[in-house]
Amino acid sequence: MTDLVVRPLVAGEEKLFDSMPDPLPQLRQISYADGIAGGGYRPEHTFVALRGDRVVGRAAWLLLPGSVGEPWLERFDLDLAPATEAASAVGAALLRAAHDALGGPKVYHAALPAYWRRQPEVRAVAEASMAAARLAGLVERGERIRLSWAGGPLPAPSGRFSFRPAADAAEIGALVARIVEPVVLTGAETARAVAGVALARDPLAWLTGTPPGNWRVALDGDEPVGLAGPTADACFPMIAYLGLLDDAVRDGTVRNDTVRGGTALGELVADAVAALAAAGAYEVVADVDAHRVAVVAELERTGFRRIRSRVVFTPA
Repeated sequence: MTDLVVRPLVAGEEKLFDSMPDPLPQLRQISYADGIAGGGYRPEHTFVALRGDRVVGRAAWLLLPGSVGEPWLERFDLDLAPATEAASAVGAALLRAAHDALGGPKVYHAALPAYWRRQPEVRAVAEASMAAARLAGLVERGERIRLSWAGGPLPAPSGRFSFRPAADAAEIGALVARIVEPVVLTGAETARAVAGVALARDPLAWLTGTPPGNWRVALDGDEPVGLAGPTADACFPMIAYLGLLDDAVRDGTVRNDTVRGGTALGELVADAVAALAAAGAYEVVADVDAHRVAVVAELERTGFRRIRSRVVFTPA
């Protein structure tokens, strides 16, 4: 068998990267050519594993222009023509060589289609790449689901809660301080890598193009019980931030993880989507940790559908 060669791309070799068939063509993701054109992908951050002139593995780390953080592994594909175990060994060799050149292991966001565990062919692709990541010293940390609302009818409000724009940045900051853990954070990984911002704790530092009046406050009577940051000023319309206030969770008024009809969570999601739709959005995305099963269910009841998963690996 021809010896395995692992090396970075050089400028002008974009077609070599794309010569390997895409193992997950149903997945919505930026193309390598578009990433190069936009400056997020770079040849020196892109590695291929070759047997002769055939690409049997490829990996591309992404870092958006102007970012303060480190690149993260965004594309990682293996040729499964040999046994899966052999493909994983090739992938591990590819990652180890790249890690040495890049100054150490980096975060890996393994992007996968929705419900990937239910599809044997997709699961085989995913498991080969993730096994290679583990062999190369990365550790699985969790899974995040991206959901999309694409113009369907929104549930009618129960009348229990009311909603209003946030008064100003000071009110948003005060409410964020009372939210123990937001349940929806869309683009948190990008915020950290690009600007070093923790979206959960300091969303205004990232959502600088969204006026405070676009934020939505959920009220039970006169008392705030939730806060949402819908924005159309990022890559696409999204619910960048959504959480319930700690007082409301403690006294049983609402629950982050116990979903009933007419919850503040579900109605705040619907209100945030309605605000974006009124401004012209045809699609709205939201990212949720996969372990928040009840939150995912509430989003789906509001008309969201799963479009992608991301399994996160970090250096040990």
